Amino acid sequence: MTTTDLFRTPRGQAVVLMAPALAVYSLFAIWPMIDVVILSLQDWNGIEENREWVGLRNYYHILYNDPVFWVAFRNTVIWTIMSVVFPPVLGLMLALGLNQNLIGRAPLRAIYYLPVIIAPIAVATMWRWMYDPFFGLFTQMLTDMGLSGWVVDWLGDKDVALYSIFVAYVWQSVGFSMVLFLAGLQSVDKSLIDAAHIDGANRREIFKHVTLPALRPTITIVLVLSTISSLKAFDIVYGMTGGGPAQSTQMLALWAFTQSMQIFDYGRGSAVSVVLLAITLVIVVPYMRWSQRREEEVR
Repeated sequence: MTTTDLFRTPRGQAVVLMAPALAVYSLFAIWPMIDVVILSLQDWNGIEENREWVGLRNYYHILYNDPVFWVAFRNTVIWTIMSVVFPPVLGLMLALGLNQNLIGRAPLRAIYYLPVIIAPIAVATMWRWMYDPFFGLFTQMLTDMGLSGWVVDWLGDKDVALYSIFVAYVWQSVGFSMVLFLAGLQSVDKSLIDAAHIDGANRREIFKHVTLPALRPTITIVLVLSTISSLKAFDIVYGMTGGGPAQSTQMLALWAFTQSMQIFDYGRGSAVSVVLLAITLVIVVPYMRWSQRREEEVR
């Protein structure tokens, strides 16, 4: 079959046009994932040429002999649960507010979205200064308000460090959810809203029965992206605490990096990465299939 024959059918056209993108994606995405899976079954320090095949020994070690792995697992679960609740809810609230006819609406949208485009390591540096227990912004504010007793070592106390980092994460990520919800609100049929107004529905009823059902595809996208982003949380945690104090802010992505790049045990680091990938697939794929079935039922 010649190239001309391929272009005669829609399927052939799709194959030809997608081939370059698929080749690039396979080279820079699919193959690295396969290589990590293979590396997780080997013992390699990243320097020597030879790699010893050890099978499932790396997985056995991280699951049964590595207490830090389970600390990182617990923190990742907590972080993921908070990430699929707070940024989407706050983003939806901001989107609903900024979807109104307000003076200065466009600048406000830009201001709320601005933290999203700031590099996470820069956000970490900025918030680490604000959390400084002696000269930080929050310490000074609480002291000036006569609440010096509330001052804690935000990043040095193992009971509050993870949640302190999460506040910075919400500040940076909420604008992304806001923009997606704003785009979703543009698809809401105005005639349905007008009809609901004529029928005497109030704002809460309109939101529940008109706006929220129209936002279901957007909600699915926001939750999926929030889940994936939270499971691979690394930059902001590494920049603010590096996993401390006493591993209280350790995350699976950070622990995989630490095992590979600092301890030079690429096999165990890759095993942690594969476990993280499996967790992501177990959570995201069933949710997307369930959401797709619900949309088909509604249609």
